[in-house]
Amino acid sequence: MSYVIHGATGAQGAPVVAVLAAAGKSVTALTRNEDAVVAGARVRAVDLLSAEPPIEAYRGAEGVFVHLPLGGEEDRLRYAHNVLAALNEARPARVVFSTSGGTPPEMADAAVTTVVDGLRESGLSHAVIAPRLFLENLLLPPVVGGAREEGVLRYPLGADYAVSWASHLDVADAVAALFDRPDVTGTVEVGQVPGVTGPGLADAFAAHLGREVTYEALAPAAFGEVLAPLLGGGAAAGVAGLYAFLGTLPDNAIGSDRTAQRLLGLTPRTPVQWLAEIGA
Repeated sequence: MSYVIHGATGAQGAPVVAVLAAAGKSVTALTRNEDAVVAGARVRAVDLLSAEPPIEAYRGAEGVFVHLPLGGEEDRLRYAHNVLAALNEARPARVVFSTSGGTPPEMADAAVTTVVDGLRESGLSHAVIAPRLFLENLLLPPVVGGAREEGVLRYPLGADYAVSWASHLDVADAVAALFDRPDVTGTVEVGQVPGVTGPGLADAFAAHLGREVTYEALAPAAFGEVLAPLLGGGAAAGVAGLYAFLGTLPDNAIGSDRTAQRLLGLTPRTPVQWLAEIGA
């Protein structure tokens, strides 16, 4: 039995490979780079923009973990259709798809919605993981650097804006659990309940760093300007646009009905636990 993991060298895929490999599972790591080395896994090169869906990569798999690469809307829709075509042809035993967070799942973009709807129509055993914002976003140099060097955690959300933060490590734990729990279907939301506000994050950094840390809300446009040298102007503008949209919502927190806590018995790492585990 083999488990096939998309983006196996990336932020979401790599922790899933690590969890499965540590459990002694046979893992096939899908990457765009055929020369990549992934500990605990066989590497298979797959280009989701190719005209050929990755049918053989999925055939006979006990489980497939899918999340869509970043890119423009046209490319992401092509990724979605290629993945669905391959899954429908290969018929793996189980599929777990991550929306990759950002917005509430009901507000996801067309590519994510295409995959979710396609899985529902496929008849395949599947579940959809729906995180909100990733704690790893706080490791962007301008964010974590401000906390370390100035004692100020700057982020483009209001001080009282609650978020169900989750780590990529929490997503990996949920993926592994869902591979073993075919009885759990539909959407599984991963993140803190109740949500954590900016000052709560600052308190976590203060406890971890052993110094006072305060929270400062940035305007999304200002955050985009800070990120532009790191990400490029287009990507930074996209990030700023996301946070401007999130600011129109009352919060970005999950409810209690479809959580990993309730459905899988998994408790996500608190910000303090996450910081200690990664040694930030």
